[in-house]
Amino acid sequence: MYSVLMSGTDTAGKLIEATQELLWERGYVGTSPRAIQQRAGAGQGSMYHHFGGKPDLARAAVRKSAEEMRATADADLSCEGSARQRVRAYLSRERSVLRGCRIGGLAQDPDVVADPALRAPLQETFDWLRSRLAEVLEEGKNGGEFGSAFDPAGTAATVVAVVQGGYVLARSAGDPGPFHEAVDGLLRLLDAHAAEPGSPA
Repeated sequence: MYSVLMSGTDTAGKLIEATQELLWERGYVGTSPRAIQQRAGAGQGSMYHHFGGKPDLARAAVRKSAEEMRATADADLSCEGSARQRVRAYLSRERSVLRGCRIGGLAQDPDVVADPALRAPLQETFDWLRSRLAEVLEEGKNGGEFGSAFDPAGTAATVVAVVQGGYVLARSAGDPGPFHEAVDGLLRLLDAHAAEPGSPA
């Protein structure tokens, strides 16, 4: 739907982008139609010409945020290098830690999770992320990077949980330090699971 809207008019794209930012900053309740219009530089008539209302626009914005998160993560996880290097690239990417995760934050918004159409892209994105991480880690295990007891799926779930939990710890402290400490600890655990040279995979 988003690609169709973008091809039809730039105003729709600006409205979606404004809604993405406001949902990230203020949550669903705090994102009013008037605030969206002001942020996008669009009039009320333009907004309701392209969208049925705030819920319709919010659904388009959440879908776009989910697509962008997947594209960014996939770029990290598809880079050159070993499985550990690719996971490290994902974990070490520069982030606006104190703003929190655009998707993870929405998953903590009661108005978002109460709406199946808004919640679905969040679930799909985290399901995809766990699956993609597990795929990379499975490749590493099959390539001899990790020992036979290594659990790619469980480790993938842990990676996602550490990143999301790291955001919460950092935001509660008002300091990105706890996020980076959590990531560094996870990377050390991954290194500890590396197979010894010459050991059976």
